[in-house]
Amino acid sequence: MAISVFDLFKVGIGPSSSHTVGPMRAAASFVGSLADRGVQQQVVRVRAEMFGSLGATGRGHGTPRAVILGLEGEQPESVAVDTIEARVEAVRHDGELRLGGRRRIRFNEQQDLLLNRRESLPLHPNGMRFAAIGADGAELLGKTYYSVGGGFVVDESGAVAEDRRELAWPFHTAAELLRQCDAAQQRISDLMLANEGAWRDETETRRRLLAIWRVMQECVARGCEREGELPGGLKLQRRAPKLHRQLLDRPESSLTDPLEVLDRVTLYALAVNEENASGGRVVTAPTNGAAGIVPAVLHYYTRFVPSADDDGVVRFLLTAAAIGVLFKENASISGAEVGCQGEVGSACSMAAAGLAEVLGGTPRQVENAAEIAMEHNLGLTCDPVGGLVQVPCIERNAMASVKAIHAARMALRGDGEHFVSLDQVIRTLRDTGRDMKRKYKETSRGGLAVNVIEIPVNVIEC
Repeated sequence: MAISVFDLFKVGIGPSSSHTVGPMRAAASFVGSLADRGVQQQVVRVRAEMFGSLGATGRGHGTPRAVILGLEGEQPESVAVDTIEARVEAVRHDGELRLGGRRRIRFNEQQDLLLNRRESLPLHPNGMRFAAIGADGAELLGKTYYSVGGGFVVDESGAVAEDRRELAWPFHTAAELLRQCDAAQQRISDLMLANEGAWRDETETRRRLLAIWRVMQECVARGCEREGELPGGLKLQRRAPKLHRQLLDRPESSLTDPLEVLDRVTLYALAVNEENASGGRVVTAPTNGAAGIVPAVLHYYTRFVPSADDDGVVRFLLTAAAIGVLFKENASISGAEVGCQGEVGSACSMAAAGLAEVLGGTPRQVENAAEIAMEHNLGLTCDPVGGLVQVPCIERNAMASVKAIHAARMALRGDGEHFVSLDQVIRTLRDTGRDMKRKYKETSRGGLAVNVIEIPVNVIEC
């Protein structure tokens, strides 16, 4: 299966790629299926059921509103963020929605959008069922979907529609990627750029990657300015604006504190993840829960590396995506499937690889950076307090951003030879995820979620 850089870096809305972006896409896809079958005009009611992790933490992750917007035909990358709250409240107040943005049908959220907290579907923890009901009460169409992480959605077969186009330099493991680099005598970013030629020309790939970078920058800028309390009931105050002011007020402190650069990296990550927690527009990188890491490290590159330029930004993202492909194909980027090691861990690994690439690392040093970053995220659980993508998620992004920079620097001090391979670490991630108890995988039934109880778990709405 061919995976593009733009499958991994997608523009969406917070707070969760698997719980918000995926369900919105699935709901919109279901409405599209109604139109394809020619039955949309006969629908008087739609029923949506969320299962597993979607049912357990869906309220805190904004799943109900995502489903409502998807049924109204919206997509995560284009929905007007500032209108979401008013639109969803109107649906709840009026008891009806515009199916596909057109026909009004009745919709009672309590009856028509069910969160099954203790029931799962067989193929993945993030399962959904949609059913369209006609005037006689009979089901016109029913479909099952799975949100498998990073906004990826698959159907009831559990299979993604296979993209079988031929890539210039195909690879499925890190070892294969390194062999291809040797054969081509090229960097990882060169190979990934050539592979993107299967979808579009180089100029368009570069243009779109720089557009992704602009969305990341805009997200950081918004997060540095927006004050106030994060939604959901934990009463957490945004920290990025205060930290931003502190750094602006004392610019000379960087002359006496060589580690202040880490405060700035922390700022970039906090800004993104506070925007994500508020339902703002972010780039899945590769997921929303880990959306702050790649932008934070990329900001570090552009602001603190003198040779940084747009070509470096493009190469950073291409290299990060190459590593992301390995996690997607050989393990998982879903917190509900393997815990936070699959989200923050994979993002940390991707960012470390991207940074090592643009700092002049060889392919083996880049692979080493990715391995170091992931190795020291193994076993990381997904235990959001109150079912919200806030504690420990926001700080976890800041810590992983610093870890990614450290991993890249460690790898660049070596010659690329190392004891543990990236492939071995990815297999370990997969196996650890399989062994991990379900309560530690985005259900809010273990870890911090039960030891730090500020509000009744799973009764809040983003």
